Amino acid sequence: MDKFTALRVHDDGSQPRARLEQLEPGDLGELGEGEVLIAAAYSDVNYKDALAVTGKGKIMRRTPLVAGVDVAGSVAASRDARYREGDAVLVAGCGLGESHDGGYSEYVRVSGDWIVPLPAAMSTYEAMAIGTAGFTAALAVERMESNGQRPDLGPIAVTGATGGVGSIAIDLFAGAGYEVHAISGKADAGDYLRQLGAAEVIDRTSLELGTRPLEKARWGGAIDNLGGDLLAWLTRTVRPWGNIAAIGLAASPALQTTVIPFILRGVSLLGIYSVEVPAPLRERVWQRLAGDLRPRHLDAVVSQVVPLTEIDKVFEPLMQGQAVGRTVIRIGP
Repeated sequence: MDKFTALRVHDDGSQPRARLEQLEPGDLGELGEGEVLIAAAYSDVNYKDALAVTGKGKIMRRTPLVAGVDVAGSVAASRDARYREGDAVLVAGCGLGESHDGGYSEYVRVSGDWIVPLPAAMSTYEAMAIGTAGFTAALAVERMESNGQRPDLGPIAVTGATGGVGSIAIDLFAGAGYEVHAISGKADAGDYLRQLGAAEVIDRTSLELGTRPLEKARWGGAIDNLGGDLLAWLTRTVRPWGNIAAIGLAASPALQTTVIPFILRGVSLLGIYSVEVPAPLRERVWQRLAGDLRPRHLDAVVSQVVPLTEIDKVFEPLMQGQAVGRTVIRIGP
């Protein structure tokens, strides 16, 4: 393996700086027992990636570090008996771009335990069009349904609806037979959200959140990407026995509510953590994403495909709240 290109983040104690660099094979370390070297084909951009690369969130646990929480490609070398050269694989989360060199690189060294064999019905491009955002949305479906969520409980509210998680969540829930109501602060996003399957689009600024411990129950369940006041309002407005999947904190990490919705309506607040997912569950969810939960509108969800050489331009719009849908990063030829 010759020199290869990667986006690496450095921190000199003031502001993290990300730049494309030519790395040597040794920069990734020796391939240890149980490890696999992936020749990357695609990666993607998640909110966590933007936080890490711009330095606006404390994501990376050490520097310098190659950014990118996801990667899909083929096995270039393996010291894990489960994987052979040429196998199509993906890794989403598992510490990539946080504590371990990540997916914005032509070559990525990973533990074989993190790998998901690429489902037969899925391409490497599709895997990264879905990525951690789509996996997180599907994990929410899996956990909510395991906890009793059903279409007849009522509509599913999705906040942060135009983001990667929100967009795919709308697609997945609508495809699974749920009525989905998209809550968005983007006034011009209605057509996009209805295309994904939203039965109703609600302007976030029009909501009267109220202050009572319980407000009128209107949702069968909810996917929340924002946190803060809107998540608190959801706890007060979800119908009895509904589930709320708490996924993001784009608005605030705070949650000011009471126990009353949980003990008088039986509402469940489920935390969705997509990094350290047990391998059997991780593989099951990815198989569902290639099967019964296969997104129907990935072409609409992917707003752009950007080569690794132009990756520097994609992060700031996401941090400014201007991005819609998903960005895929093309790494391989």
